[in-house]
Amino acid sequence: MTVTYVIEGSRVTGLEQFWKVIGEAVNGPDGYFGRNLDALADCLGGGMGTPDDDDFVFEWRDHASSARALGHAETARYLRQILSRAHPTNRPAMGKRLDEALAGRGPTLFDLIVEILADGADRGTLRLS
Repeated sequence: MTVTYVIEGSRVTGLEQFWKVIGEAVNGPDGYFGRNLDALADCLGGGMGTPDDDDFVFEWRDHASSARALGHAETARYLRQILSRAHPTNRPAMGKRLDEALAGRGPTLFDLIVEILADGADRGTLRLS
């Protein structure tokens, strides 16, 4: 049996709201399915609400709305937040990523999240609608 988790893209107004939306999609009200990119990848590995034996699909509805909300401006905001906590050896590369986001270039949070979800496609699939 295939389980479909619906991400309502119109509800995604920023990164914090994305974590809430995907958590609820997978694990119900106040559900958890990651609160950062690494945790999202870990959750896709199983045991955090995804079925262990069944196939699953993430259906991201109105993904274009989410792409706007998780675009370069939100990516720059996120990078500013984590830059001070980054390991000193990672700060120069992260600073370059921040400069790129501020200039409207480079991968966005939406791009990174889609990549993580798509990489989990060996267990499930991602449908953007």
